[in-house]
Amino acid sequence: MILINEFLKNNRISLDSISAIYVNRGPGSFAGIRNSLSTVKALFLTKKIDYYCFSFDDFKESETTKYEEVPYLCEKYKIKKNLINPIYLS
Repeated sequence: MILINEFLKNNRISLDSISAIYVNRGPGSFAGIRNSLSTVKALFLTKKIDYYCFSFDDFKESETTKYEEVPYLCEKYKIKKNLINPIYLS
């Protein structure tokens, strides 16, 4: 949360202006994904900010995907809201 608060402050954004968070669910380390999801779930519970969990594998038809396109692609591919299904590296 310290890094998130610092990012928000540096970009003059408040949590109240955020309506959704998109979380890349992996692949990645177990601890990293678990920590990210815990933080996002806390923001959902305290600030009612919706979250969507995706993997770039969800967008297979798109040859090149940019992070800016993720909200549109989640809607296009009907990525379920608040779905948690992490992909861990072994």
